[in-house]
Amino acid sequence: MSEKLPIIDLSSFQNSTADERAKIAKNVDEICRSIGFLIIENHGVPQDIKSDAWHAAKSFFEQASDVKNAARSDDPGCPRGYLPIEGETLGKTLGLDTPPDRKETFSSGPLSAPVGHPQNKGFHFFYGPNIWPTTPKDFQDKWTAYYNAIEIFGANLMELLAAALKLEEDYFVKYHTHHISALRSQNYPALHAQSLPGQLRAGEHTDYGTVTILNPDPKIGGLEVKSKSGNWVKAPIVENAFIINIGDMMARWTNERWVSTLHRVIDPVVLDSEIAPCRQSIAYFMNPNYDAEIKAIPTCIENGEAAKYTPVLAGQYLRDKFNTSL
Repeated sequence: MSEKLPIIDLSSFQNSTADERAKIAKNVDEICRSIGFLIIENHGVPQDIKSDAWHAAKSFFEQASDVKNAARSDDPGCPRGYLPIEGETLGKTLGLDTPPDRKETFSSGPLSAPVGHPQNKGFHFFYGPNIWPTTPKDFQDKWTAYYNAIEIFGANLMELLAAALKLEEDYFVKYHTHHISALRSQNYPALHAQSLPGQLRAGEHTDYGTVTILNPDPKIGGLEVKSKSGNWVKAPIVENAFIINIGDMMARWTNERWVSTLHRVIDPVVLDSEIAPCRQSIAYFMNPNYDAEIKAIPTCIENGEAAKYTPVLAGQYLRDKFNTSL
């Protein structure tokens, strides 16, 4: 693979012949083995829904700190609501002693809790009530519409990934019937370029779940992906496409056939300026059911090879990873 993020047309996969679908799936398998990042075009998410959620998040972050903090949980371990600048240190998830990240975030979990499941402590961590800002007034409506649209796209994406692993295309459906996918908007304010040694907008890390569906800033760069050769590859600026990456859980699921790749967000270089411009993104962290058992997929175990990880429950694994970043 060349050191750039490859592009896949999802519509072509969905509307092609069986032979063409197989070729696209094979290409996706090679990408996920090599760099674990790809760009998805013609994804089917309506542009107005994307735009509405983007502007709602932008309006939220432009408010005064006291207004934003009203949407903050009293529980420091809650994965929902507002988190101020330097409220998270992603480098900690790798055991790195780095300064906190120069970003602020707003997050939600699933829009509703599943009925009929034991409501233990882990259940409430993922399915607890979301915290909604009171302003902008239409924030919740726009955020909910976006979550629902990305949920559909995510299901279509998982069909492509199943085909890439030579599985039945509905293989992952049973693992996402009451999924714990999270939606998060990241705002990287326009800060002076001078920062603490080793401090980044988002420290180097891997994502924890199945896949991440990133709606990146269409004008400002900063995302970098670490290639197998050890180089930091700049992610391109894309306007009506999503950047997808494999998470740690999918790497476990595939017995490390697919790679969960290190990435980070740096201050973009702006000529003749000491100010790093404001940058925004919205990430959908697609995760399975909290009680799904994650163990090596049979087609990912070569003859004579053993599973590299013991089975884990998705919820406990994700909760442990989340807590290391605080």
